[in-house]
Amino acid sequence: MSDKSHNAGIAGGLTRAFITSPLTPLFLIAAFAFGMIALITLPREEEPQISVPMVDIQVRADGLKAEDAAKLITEPLEAIVKSIDGVEHVYSQSMDDGVLVTARFVVGTSSDAAILRVHDKIRANLDAIPVGIPEPQIVGRGIDDVAIVTLTLAPKPEAADRITANDLTRLARELRTEIAKIDDVGLTYLVGETPEIIRIAPDPARLALYGVTLQQLAGKVQSANRAFPTGRIRDQGDQVMLVAGETLRTPTEIGNLLLTTRDGRPVYVRDVADITFTTQDGDNLVSTVMRDGDDLKRVPSVTVAVAKRAGSNAVTVAETVLHRLEQLEGTLIPEDISVEVTRDYGETANEKANELLYHLGLATVSIIALVLFAIGRREAVVVAIVIPITILLTLFASWLMGYTLNRVSLFALIFSIGILVDDAIVVIENIARHWGMGDGRPRKDAAIDAVAEVGNPTIVATLT
Repeated sequence: MSDKSHNAGIAGGLTRAFITSPLTPLFLIAAFAFGMIALITLPREEEPQISVPMVDIQVRADGLKAEDAAKLITEPLEAIVKSIDGVEHVYSQSMDDGVLVTARFVVGTSSDAAILRVHDKIRANLDAIPVGIPEPQIVGRGIDDVAIVTLTLAPKPEAADRITANDLTRLARELRTEIAKIDDVGLTYLVGETPEIIRIAPDPARLALYGVTLQQLAGKVQSANRAFPTGRIRDQGDQVMLVAGETLRTPTEIGNLLLTTRDGRPVYVRDVADITFTTQDGDNLVSTVMRDGDDLKRVPSVTVAVAKRAGSNAVTVAETVLHRLEQLEGTLIPEDISVEVTRDYGETANEKANELLYHLGLATVSIIALVLFAIGRREAVVVAIVIPITILLTLFASWLMGYTLNRVSLFALIFSIGILVDDAIVVIENIARHWGMGDGRPRKDAAIDAVAEVGNPTIVATLT
């Protein structure tokens, strides 16, 4: 053993330990196995998990005009929210009967911590909100609320005259309920839905027959459709809101309201008016253009948007949603309604991840070929083992730390290959040089001396 081998330093010492240890092959096999498991199980998604939490503060203000709501509610809330630690921007929207204030926190703030800060600050300053205004509702939002799958429902051309936007909305709500039952599905919402209203159409002839006026009919419905908060009680540590009155929700409930009696017979609302579910004209905000023969036909449409839970695999969630959709076609979804997948981030995330992994493998093969022709066969074998094992170990570490496989992390991995390859080529070339000196040293000692000679400077150069 040479004198250099005795003073091998950190790099040489590590080299000696791995060369002489019988566990080195087992370590390589284990690293390969764990890396492959991480490659298969790492969640894949389009974008990285960047924490930019936003918190919505919603306040109901029944009866207040937008100008009054801005003065009485929005301005005090903005002042409260701006004083919260970590808030970067505050947005507000004042409208008739309500206010929405949104707080955006600095990048990296925990979503749970952001919601908790807003909740505590609002509760501590409730006296700044006018008496009689309900307590604000606090809802957190983040990158995981972005839909990874969107399903657009529209009538087929032959059924466009029969199916209305209201029919699509009802079907979309049922479909949304089914999809929400799938594991790892997070937020679901509808785009382009038409809010249902209950229309009461009085019949003048029947009103006259029973001696009921329009004022009586309107007054009865209004008085029966009143609900307002009366306070809170505590039940096993939880606060329960008490609401007095009731809200009429179906045509049947309205139709069963008693108006008066006529000749000893009760007269109900259904006796003097037609009551139906309907939608307001012009509420359909989303349409789809379909080809009907040689013509283009515009039909109503409603989109079901599906987001995933944090840390879940966008690819598997999207595949599960689409598989469930196939099961529902022909049962829940009638044949005269088409469902088009207008967004599938699971598929695009998988395609981009596979493409980047392909380029990663191509770069590795190119480097091995370069070393094979420039240095030698033995050195190329070393590179062929070291680079894939290092990449797989990196993926395993990412899996342990809860990271995901996305285009940013893969691009960073490809970028880091350049540094890894530079270091490997420098060390291997120096080992080949020492082996070619012909000074009688064993190959093992020559390799240790070669790594000790350039190992520490290479590590320092990489870190800087």
